[in-house]
Amino acid sequence: MEVEVLGSKEAIKAQKKAQAKFTKKGSVMGIVSAITFGFYSAVLGVALAMGPFTDEASLLVAPLVGAAMNDSLAALWLLIYNTIQGRSREIWRSLKTLPGLIVCLAALLGGPIANAAYLLAIQFSGPAYAIPISALCPVVGALLARIFLKQKVTKRVMLGIVMCVTGAVIIGYTPPEGGSMPYFVLGLICAFVAAFGWGAEGTLSAFGTALIDPKVAINIRQATSGIVFIVVVVPIVGGLTMFGKAMVSPAPLVIIAVAALAAAVSFLTWYKANSMCGVAQGMALNSTYVLWGIIFSYFLGQAEMTTTLIVGAILVTLGAMLVAIDPREMFSKKEA
Repeated sequence: MEVEVLGSKEAIKAQKKAQAKFTKKGSVMGIVSAITFGFYSAVLGVALAMGPFTDEASLLVAPLVGAAMNDSLAALWLLIYNTIQGRSREIWRSLKTLPGLIVCLAALLGGPIANAAYLLAIQFSGPAYAIPISALCPVVGALLARIFLKQKVTKRVMLGIVMCVTGAVIIGYTPPEGGSMPYFVLGLICAFVAAFGWGAEGTLSAFGTALIDPKVAINIRQATSGIVFIVVVVPIVGGLTMFGKAMVSPAPLVIIAVAALAAAVSFLTWYKANSMCGVAQGMALNSTYVLWGIIFSYFLGQAEMTTTLIVGAILVTLGAMLVAIDPREMFSKKEA
């Protein structure tokens, strides 16, 4: 009997160790998703500043065409990856299931709605301002959980929400160069819309990835978003001509392809992180892309580091992490 008890304790200890290692790997995935998303955001900003995206009549159209190209190319990168790994058939099979349809719904919220709004925010307000506000998505997730899942909003979560909102206000309070950028406030509103869409997507995709391989789910996500952009959104806004020009313009096409590859890696690692260390922690780690995005924007010459920008970005990042992660649980796990 004593041998069995000792054996059980060792088995439990080994299981906890394996789970901790699995969670740690998921956390690394979350950090990678943040770095690559920050890079994607800054690089895409470079492409949108080039022709044919700079036509005066294309202020609203350019970001949407950019989104269509980005999500479509990202889906292509992921399809190549999944085909090499022998998962191409699994994509089509998954589309016929309820989890697959849920992922498609998440794609609509996170793609044509959130991503379009995000790129409009980049176009109107600049990457350094759009990135931090859109990082409010973990806060949105907490609020949606409170409304629809009746989950209690704790004091910790409320404090995190206040920090995020305060940081966003600090960032958006003073437009760049004394307000010289047109439609700056509209860009900030678009960034908030993006935060809502991604927060909702994170909630829905959690169900889908519980039953579908995250690598397959994110391919479905990007493909759904890309198709809707090209078939529905771009024609509605009259962007087919610009889309055609952009697809045959070597410089912007190559830059967007690089951004799309970074986006594919980001969403792939984000979905992996959500399934390995939990949606809350995955979203929190991913939301640190605000800092990486500002750093990349700075080195690409798209943003000037100001005190308000840095303070606001830090507040948003810390607030988002506080919403998603209880520091007491983290320390207790380390002690255990």
